[in-house]
Amino acid sequence: MKVKFIMFAGDDMVEVGRFFEDFKEGEEFESPARTVTEADIVNFAGISGDFNPLHIDKEFAKKTRFGRRIAHGALTFAIMTGLWGRIGFLEGTVEAFYGVDRLRFTRPVFIGDTIKVKMKIVGMEDRGETGLITFHNEVVNQRGEIVMVCDAKILFKKRSTQTVRRVKCG
Repeated sequence: MKVKFIMFAGDDMVEVGRFFEDFKEGEEFESPARTVTEADIVNFAGISGDFNPLHIDKEFAKKTRFGRRIAHGALTFAIMTGLWGRIGFLEGTVEAFYGVDRLRFTRPVFIGDTIKVKMKIVGMEDRGETGLITFHNEVVNQRGEIVMVCDAKILFKKRSTQTVRRVKCG
């Protein structure tokens, strides 16, 4: 039997992710993959104001140690946070993105690379009405190479503080 968590807000039913109590230290997750496109890099340059030629100038980038344009490190980080949402445990249960520690960009991400994130819970801290979870993240490319690592801290709601009902699906 599949079970979804539904939160009621007035007359509206909202499907939600997982609450703090639903996680266990050592638990692992893997996101779907996503291909980084030239449009991603150009759009990110426009949004961030980072027009470094390493990212947007094909001829300049050919002469660098990478031999071609690379994605912004901050873009790789942003894609990682978007991939978290595709895992399915964040919707409606996150109170705040609390911070990030030990962030490193270990390899370049090129146009056409397909990346995904592997996560492992390495810490849990009960904070009364909420809980802080530390996830070790490894962003990997299509060749299985780690391109970015970090420890991210996310503050989750606790089920005991919410109006939640279980609903059978399917």
